[in-house]
Amino acid sequence: MKNLGEAVIGLETHCQLTSLKSKLFCGCSANYRGRSPNTLVCPVCLGLPGSLPVLNRRAVELAVMVALALKSKIPERSLFFRKNYYYPDMPKNFQISQYDKSGGVPIAVGGSMSFRVDGEERTVEILRVQLEEDPARLLYPGSIDTSPYTLVDYNRAGVALLEIVTKPVLRSPREARLFLQRLRSTLEHLGVSDGGLEGAMRCDANISLAGGKRVEVKNISSFKEVERALEFEITRQRSLLARGKGVAMETRHWDEVKRVTVSLRVKEEEHDYRYFPEPDLVPVVIPRKYVDEVGAAMPELPDARRDRFIDEYGLPLYDAEVLTSEKALADFFEECVRLGGDAKKVSNWMMTDFLRWLREEDLDVADSRVTTQNLVEMIRLVEDGTISGKIGKSVLREMMKTGKSPREIIEAEGLLRIDSEEEISRLVDRVIEEKPKAVQDALTDEKAVNFLIGQLMRLSRGRTDPTLANKVMREKLEALRQRKP
Repeated sequence: MKNLGEAVIGLETHCQLTSLKSKLFCGCSANYRGRSPNTLVCPVCLGLPGSLPVLNRRAVELAVMVALALKSKIPERSLFFRKNYYYPDMPKNFQISQYDKSGGVPIAVGGSMSFRVDGEERTVEILRVQLEEDPARLLYPGSIDTSPYTLVDYNRAGVALLEIVTKPVLRSPREARLFLQRLRSTLEHLGVSDGGLEGAMRCDANISLAGGKRVEVKNISSFKEVERALEFEITRQRSLLARGKGVAMETRHWDEVKRVTVSLRVKEEEHDYRYFPEPDLVPVVIPRKYVDEVGAAMPELPDARRDRFIDEYGLPLYDAEVLTSEKALADFFEECVRLGGDAKKVSNWMMTDFLRWLREEDLDVADSRVTTQNLVEMIRLVEDGTISGKIGKSVLREMMKTGKSPREIIEAEGLLRIDSEEEISRLVDRVIEEKPKAVQDALTDEKAVNFLIGQLMRLSRGRTDPTLANKVMREKLEALRQRKP
């Protein structure tokens, strides 16, 4: 299909401040996951008459940390607004949020975040960071476009949320995914949000093509789904434009099961929300001294940690980038090193078999059954020759499946390296007996020798010491050559 224009993508990422114990404007527990529906509610988060919100001070501190990490400007005075709409996910029919027009000032403006794409650094500019309350969870029996009714759980309503809005400068679904991964790593290193929790990071993507209007795809719940949703939407819009049809300005929902976007409603304009200042909350005043104090107490961020991995452990840039793409992954690596693992060898195993297995099984590091102690022990067993590198790969996979220690697996499956010349000699004799044609070829052809050694390794399930196996095989072949008339 003819390229009908480059995609222009902007992201609105909603990040719950999961480290908070209470909601943004009331004392209800913010830990709603696994709780019975509509049990973590009070007059404030239900918006009952006469109830008054009180701002969570710790939420402001966390928002300032995120703003500093994004190099955003933090105004000394910011305001809360009411965003009015008539959907059932906010019981009071408005959301307490922030606004950057008509005199409104969010908690942070501007800023940027850099990440790497195919070895090149890419920088995405930030429009604003705003603090707001999360809406309730809407549940649809079946799918959103066929469900006969909607269920509402207000436990989530009022949970502290940061909305991070980028400029529309992303050019591909892959760039969007990589940006979100770096953002998640930053939030996790700050300790403000655990992106691995269900619903902790959600994304609305605004996308348009040259010749078409902007479409918003709502509430995409994972990095993979962001990429898939955007790829589908680009294809859909290009198909419409190629057929001479217009792309309507609308809001669409990403159906993860069918992997299609579904039209929800005509896209609202800002005036549809009738923003006005929240009369029950005073302006938030953030003195420069307070910002400096918060900044001084901030932990190490992913970029600094990546640079330290390069300097301190001698890792290549690519390895350091991957290992710091998730806080849990970086923590796992450093714990292995603390336990005595060689940094480069730990990195090599994590960058190959360990991460490959996690991706195949669609698991996070936290879900892996492999402990840092067991990984370090397995690497040592390879280093000291107890098992071969090939056996190490199979042991690691079994560790990931079962959580057993390397020694348990090795003993149970008889995987110890064979380094007895006598035992190897018996195995070589068996291979020579079973492969007479290959033996005849090997007397004159080097490739056939390698074939026989490969058969020996297969027979021993990779447990034979390669150097000793090669020596014994060649000695046996030479003896046959000498006997040949």
